[in-house]
Amino acid sequence: MKKTILSLTVIVALGSCNSVKDVNTTTLSQATTLLSSLSSNSTVQQITQLFNLLDSNKDKAISTTEAIGSVAENFKVLDADNNSSLNLTELTSLLTLLK
Repeated sequence: MKKTILSLTVIVALGSCNSVKDVNTTTLSQATTLLSSLSSNSTVQQITQLFNLLDSNKDKAISTTEAIGSVAENFKVLDADNNSSLNLTELTSLLTLLK
């Protein structure tokens, strides 16, 4: 129940931000659901799916405006090369943070 409320809160909050007005809300909902289900047992395949959902402009990188939830909260830690975007390899480091 808490995850559902949190997911809906994130979707509503992000929907009100100008930077995500063009984001498909179905994709955002899927990303939020997937992100809330990640655990220490998650797989690279799930992270890849999350990456593809978050990369709304399909430039093979997640910017700070595309990041949500724990990805946004840990963005600076995950951004190993400090280029203000996350590639798939960097996002995969999220699995380490979940342990």
